[in-house]
Amino acid sequence: MTARAPLITGVLAAAEAGVVPATIRKWVQLGHLAPAGRQGRAQLYRLEDVFAAERATRRGSPLAS
Repeated sequence: MTARAPLITGVLAAAEAGVVPATIRKWVQLGHLAPAGRQGRAQLYRLEDVFAAERATRRGSPLAS
């Protein structure tokens, strides 16, 4: 049996990825990141999904080189 990764808020996800919360919302809007759950009105994310979205968007950035 494997343990499930905890879900985190967009604010915490942004802090972990080193971006502002608006970037997390933009990644969702662009389809780079999908919420894994909800707590009230807040969307929750898996940290590994946040890091995957961060890597994917950095690869596409001309500043990533």
